[in-house]
Amino acid sequence: MDLPRWPHEADPFHDGERAVQARAGSQAHMADIGRRVMRAEMPDQHRQFFELLPFIALGAVTAEGQPRATLLAGPRPGFVRSPSATRLRIDALPPADDPLAGLLQPGASIGLLGIELPTRRRNRANGQVAGIDAQGFDVDVTQSFGNCPRYIQRRARVAVDAVPETVAPAQTQSRLGDEAEALVSAADTFFIATHAGGDAAHHGSDVSHRGGRPGFVQISDDGRVLTWPDFNGNGFFNTLGNLHAEPRAGLVFADFAGGTLLHVEGRAEIVWDGASLRDFAGAERLLRLQVDTVLHRPAAWPLRWRLTEPSPALEGTGVWDEGRAA
Repeated sequence: MDLPRWPHEADPFHDGERAVQARAGSQAHMADIGRRVMRAEMPDQHRQFFELLPFIALGAVTAEGQPRATLLAGPRPGFVRSPSATRLRIDALPPADDPLAGLLQPGASIGLLGIELPTRRRNRANGQVAGIDAQGFDVDVTQSFGNCPRYIQRRARVAVDAVPETVAPAQTQSRLGDEAEALVSAADTFFIATHAGGDAAHHGSDVSHRGGRPGFVQISDDGRVLTWPDFNGNGFFNTLGNLHAEPRAGLVFADFAGGTLLHVEGRAEIVWDGASLRDFAGAERLLRLQVDTVLHRPAAWPLRWRLTEPSPALEGTGVWDEGRAA
């Protein structure tokens, strides 16, 4: 039996989301759709889905208000459990060099995205950390909703070779270095964490998936600026709405074959029009991030994947023209 829809009197979208919806022309439609799609509890289908996953994407925010994103893998599928429709238990913790280490304290706002790469399924569960111990942490879910499979590249998990005896330590920089630029230039996927302050039911942390053809993220200003297209989506504008309210964002890129994670923090702006938007096929808007901090973590992710099929939704989209980018 399906769960009740949005139970609160107030709109499920906050002011920032409604402002972006209005600019994009979807606000009237979302006023009706939002109450039927957004939930304050997880349906059984979502609860069962999370228990199948080998990893989840997480977003949290520092005491200074900077969102951070990471990918958290468990020792085995089933490391995420759902004891009730409003509770998730995650039997894993970010390691010491992870940017979310230390942020998952009781009461902390958290965004959680479950994504199954072989099937392109994904579901969101946002809320607050209910407790933390030596084995993992609990999340009280206040907002639950599904996302469509568009722009997700299908991948198959592969066995990990012998773990190298030595791995280069994590490095923090103020811009993208050569290795970071190579990873981003080849990326067809990344995850973005955002945050909008306010009451827990309608605001808080969120983490979302972004996908495109390899090269869809442009690097400029000597590694200090990232620009990427915003394609047609569900019209909720959770990420863009949060950025409208609070422009800081945290990104994480993964080397799916080698396990390196690249975390990028900065301030983002929405580009609604202009020549650069017209130059990118399929883009309805652009997002431009001024980079503040880059954390490069070689072989930090224990999972490995191979690409099996790019998203069919990417037909008709492009990559940055090298000449124009230069």
